[in-house]
Amino acid sequence: MNKVNEYTKINSEMWNDWASSGGEWSLSISHDDYVKATEGIFEMYLTPCQPVPKEWLIPLEGAKVLGLASGGGQQCPIFAAQKADITVFDYSDNQLELDKEVAKREEYTINIIKGDMGNQLPFEDETFDMIFHPVSNCFVQDVEHVWRECYRILKKGGVLLSGFANPALYLFGEGVDELKVVHKLPYNGLEDNEENNEDLRKNGGIQFSHSLESQIGGQIKAGFQLKDLYEDYHHKGTLTQYMPCYIATKAIK
Repeated sequence: MNKVNEYTKINSEMWNDWASSGGEWSLSISHDDYVKATEGIFEMYLTPCQPVPKEWLIPLEGAKVLGLASGGGQQCPIFAAQKADITVFDYSDNQLELDKEVAKREEYTINIIKGDMGNQLPFEDETFDMIFHPVSNCFVQDVEHVWRECYRILKKGGVLLSGFANPALYLFGEGVDELKVVHKLPYNGLEDNEENNEDLRKNGGIQFSHSLESQIGGQIKAGFQLKDLYEDYHHKGTLTQYMPCYIATKAIK
């Protein structure tokens, strides 16, 4: 397989494997937590540990919301519980299946679309009131394309909530007791990986570090106004003892 042309397929297969084996980002919301969400009791996550501030969310009842690369039955059911018109877009069949299962269990309607956010998104201009985009664009080579597409499909005044990795995370090869710098930045998994496809699927796929210039500056360049951000730590590993590993942003069109 030519990894330059097929890295998306490798990554989608990796997410299929993770979802089928009960990975932590594929543990769909329980019925009890869904019921609580209908009562306004919920937490949502763009990054591993810190919940999104409630004031970042728009009024959700009747709002058109896109969960971008947000399959897994974790975030989108909460929007549905708040009576949003929800669409989930993801390139993993198994992640999307989890959203389908929760929707069937809780008897709500959800628009489920399989696709690659590295391509043009299959939506008309100014379709959505809000896009919820948790950590995932590390699996896309051109992140500025993602921001341009988000800007295009959001309505004027629409909100983009996104989470992404601090690029410094990609400097290190992490051992049990020590951190060692092993990669230069920007990290490009297409150039630096010597593993075969099976190993890649087991070890995080093909990823890209993306600079803060392309992550935050790229949103501004696309036309967004950055309104707020916070940093978050990793939920495991040695590096989190020393620095925040993730960033979440709120931007408005």
